Amino acid sequence: MMTKFEQLEMMTKKGNGYFIIAEAVKSGISKQYISEFVKKKKMEKAAPGIYVQENVWVDELYIISLKTNVVFSHETALFLHELTEREPNRVSLTIGKKYGGDRLRKRGYRVYTDTRDMFDVGKTTIETVHGNSVPVYDIDRTICDIIKIKDKLDIQVFRFAMKEYTRRKDKNLHHLMQYAKMMKMENKVRLYTEVML
Repeated sequence: MMTKFEQLEMMTKKGNGYFIIAEAVKSGISKQYISEFVKKKKMEKAAPGIYVQENVWVDELYIISLKTNVVFSHETALFLHELTEREPNRVSLTIGKKYGGDRLRKRGYRVYTDTRDMFDVGKTTIETVHGNSVPVYDIDRTICDIIKIKDKLDIQVFRFAMKEYTRRKDKNLHHLMQYAKMMKMENKVRLYTEVML
């Protein structure tokens, strides 16, 4: 049988060097013991309730995904899918309409909301540059999202993303048009993609 210390080490290993206090408490380990473990392992606080081993880079996207039910979208999704030349200066994410986005906006994130029936459409996972798996919209949904906000997007970012998308072997035009139909923007998506393809 594993000791408490071994249990906590196992949790940290499974978490890729991240230690989530709520998970440890849920498994019946006292907060006092958890605090001793964190001190002994010289962990750093990455966010409230989340600690990270000293040799692990703090991954902002992973931490956001651990604390909130979000899907990375728009410019951040472009970056994660390598459909942009530059890293966005703000994290873009989508939340369900029933979740209040004020707390996330106050932290400087660009927050989009979606209806419950659209929130999971095109949702997948991808690894960040730090090797952690995070939720993101697939490339086809991302293209629909950026076409929808084209007027608010840097024109260079938009053009590059569209050009790269047309070159991608993993694009799925059937999905793209399905999403466009669901988002009631078929004509707009067809207009931009027919020019590019």
